[in-house]
Amino acid sequence: MSIKSMLGKRENREEATYQPKTEYSDFYHEVKRKIHGRLVEEANLAALDALDPGEIRTEIENVVEYYLRDEQALLNEEERRLLIDDVIDELTGLGPLEPFFKDPTVSDVLVNTYKDIYVERFGLLEKTKSRFIDETHLRNIIDRIISRVGRRIDESTPMVDARLPDGSRVNVIIPPLAIDGAMLSIRRFAVVPLKMEDLVNFKTLTPEIAQLLSGCVKAKLNIMISGGTGAGKTTLLNILSANIPVNERIITIEDSAELQLQQPHVIRLETRPPSIEETGQVTQRDLVRNSLRMRPDRIVVGEVRGAEAFDMLQAMNTGHDGSLTTIHSNSPRDSLTRLESMILMTGVNLPESAMKFMVSSALDLVIQSSRMTDGSRKITSVAEVVGMESDVITLQEIFVFERRGIDADGKVIGQHRSTGIRPKFSERLEMAGIEVPETLFNC
Repeated sequence: MSIKSMLGKRENREEATYQPKTEYSDFYHEVKRKIHGRLVEEANLAALDALDPGEIRTEIENVVEYYLRDEQALLNEEERRLLIDDVIDELTGLGPLEPFFKDPTVSDVLVNTYKDIYVERFGLLEKTKSRFIDETHLRNIIDRIISRVGRRIDESTPMVDARLPDGSRVNVIIPPLAIDGAMLSIRRFAVVPLKMEDLVNFKTLTPEIAQLLSGCVKAKLNIMISGGTGAGKTTLLNILSANIPVNERIITIEDSAELQLQQPHVIRLETRPPSIEETGQVTQRDLVRNSLRMRPDRIVVGEVRGAEAFDMLQAMNTGHDGSLTTIHSNSPRDSLTRLESMILMTGVNLPESAMKFMVSSALDLVIQSSRMTDGSRKITSVAEVVGMESDVITLQEIFVFERRGIDADGKVIGQHRSTGIRPKFSERLEMAGIEVPETLFNC
């Protein structure tokens, strides 16, 4: 059934003449707002569900042309095409954000109130010409996003973490916490997952580091990836997980499910926030504990940030080798200190020496990932957790990235090098049948 045929009775309206402006002028948005409003009020939008994408566009084009004549809005061909695209995005997608999800170069979408939309491309932020019509328009899109995953946002719950169907991570914060208006941050997920060869091509790491890390995963070493926001921790975790044998049972635990493991035997667990009555919350610690009863070969925790660190370390120390996780930290040493502070969050009264011993015996490798000033990501350190020396956890770096400066184009100059130290875990790699060439660790 044609959407146009379902339009209501035409009402008397004031004439509105649109003078061609820039694509994203306030006047353009006003015309779009009027037409979108009339579609919502007068058209049978439920009919869209029965149409394929090509038919939807045809029907929307017919209706938009009808409304443009009715409103006496004068647009050129380019402006009409843009308006039709925007209206389709409003009805079936995420409004002004939709074009960024069709652009594979965009990795982050950041909405700073309805007026400003920034995107990240190749590690660098840039302001776009897009914007929302007003605060209500932005809040409508936010509600559309979070309602898909059964979350809610209002004054009683002004912060929400959610995810899009493609796995992209979403964070929303609204007034009264966000003073100037609603803020929306989206960390996009790669449509085509990256592989280790891609990291080598991007010079994130060298073939030697890639060979070592792949072998460590296959040999079931416990690995923690450390780094700041946007440093590529989750991306590296996804890539390393590809080396897990397909015959192993893997359980992933995340606040917002975003890992893209390719093995056939993967159980994905996700936390649940409290209900409006403040009941029913399920934390990462609850899921880590439950996963131990699910006969896992590997436990992959998307990111440790609280009391679940204690249970994860216990699992690593009680036969669940090969576990992987990430942590927010500026260096391998800092990441171990953070783990100790997370253990304290459990309320368990452990001596400091016992906490340090738990960390040192559980972890085998800490990988530091960093985002450089030019937007590139680098593996800046691969460090082995050797053990305890007095009351200090001993780390020894195997590979490091030496930064030498910045060239005329603003690109970071530097290179990865081996420290010349052969790690103690190389024996475990050899016992697992993984070849470790002597030249791999040459300076």
